[in-house]
Amino acid sequence: MSQDDLKLSVARAALKYVPEGKIIGVGTGSTANFFIDELAHIKDRITGAVASSQATGKRLASPGIRVYELNDVDDIPVYIDGADEITGSGAMIKGGGGALTREKIVASIAERFICIADESKLVDQLGHFPLPVEVLAIAHRPVAKKLADIGGVPRLRLKDGKPFVTDNGNLILDVSGLRIADPITLEEKINNVPGVVTVGLFARRGADICLLGSPEGVRTLKFDK
Repeated sequence: MSQDDLKLSVARAALKYVPEGKIIGVGTGSTANFFIDELAHIKDRITGAVASSQATGKRLASPGIRVYELNDVDDIPVYIDGADEITGSGAMIKGGGGALTREKIVASIAERFICIADESKLVDQLGHFPLPVEVLAIAHRPVAKKLADIGGVPRLRLKDGKPFVTDNGNLILDVSGLRIADPITLEEKINNVPGVVTVGLFARRGADICLLGSPEGVRTLKFDK
């Protein structure tokens, strides 16, 4: 099976977690896109969705799924999104697609976070994938120095040779060289650096369930909270 086949399998498996007549949260990235395409087949079962990025909002709207602003929603029963890395305890690195801040906000208010990923994303320890950190543009150099002080190698994310700009108007530092033994502590430490908007560590609010695609089928991992 190709990686796309695995992503499609978990996207389809996630449909059973979609509650009828509710507004759900939907993430950003290639696996989330597979889920959106599958969600379109049952769009009449839901009221609509809150998108974690402008790109996701457009993809949801294309088949006629109503997109709500987060400020107009009282509660989100489930948030479904992918991950760049996930551990056996449900802690994740996210933000490879640049939507980490909005993803973290939506995840924080969702009753359940369903992670959908192929088996290559399951790791013993976070940090092989560079850790995204969204930063204010005026502070990316001093923040980079702070990240280097804790042992990371920060690099400003570029797109077409220019700094990548998030939907929020900020920049992203991708930090390699970290082996993250205590993701909750590191999440808090980086979030407390002045100039940081948020870090792509989802540990304090990690996944409740991970649907993990493998050639043998979809594995369901449940995490104690």
